[in-house]
Amino acid sequence: MKGNHAQRDVPAIPAVSEAELTALQGKLAETAAAAGLLDIAYTTVDSPIGTLLLAASERGLVKVAFERQNHDAVLDELATKLSPRVLRAPARLSATARELDEYFAGRRTAFGLPLDHRLSSGFRQLVQRHLPLIPYGRTESYRDVAEGVGNPKAVRAVGTACATNPIPIVVPCHRVVRSDGSFGEYAGGPEAKAALLRLEGAAGPRS
Repeated sequence: MKGNHAQRDVPAIPAVSEAELTALQGKLAETAAAAGLLDIAYTTVDSPIGTLLLAASERGLVKVAFERQNHDAVLDELATKLSPRVLRAPARLSATARELDEYFAGRRTAFGLPLDHRLSSGFRQLVQRHLPLIPYGRTESYRDVAEGVGNPKAVRAVGTACATNPIPIVVPCHRVVRSDGSFGEYAGGPEAKAALLRLEGAAGPRS
């Protein structure tokens, strides 16, 4: 009869478990890396201040992003500014994840990770390279940092460099506060900045 076609049994597609999917992603990442196609690796990790997105190039850690920054938007930014070859590949970020765990557990006061500063340039990068020189448990004012990088009048520009720091926590812009002790802008929000300073037992800004 017209329109009467025998129906064939379509085999069901077997469900893939989360563990199997993770293994497949890992294999894909290994293959991409071996072929030189893994430009930016990323993963997410849990922390006391929320889920963090970590991303690294072959040069080093290039991005740490808070949940409030929209991780999907951050991945789009990395694909646009650095390379479209962005892939979830936790293995490249294993040392970063470990050092962050140690930091949040109070067992680490400085990071020993290679960094890729390509998301910043000029004066902003100069400021961000200065920030790890602020000791754990201390803070500096924006004016202190401006003087530290040799441009004491650039207080506002220092604030912008801290607010746009692409590698927060590891590059400790949370240790920079206003002269009156108030926080100023922070990518993770004031609650995250307060939590990091409490963790470090930070003193007030130096006079």
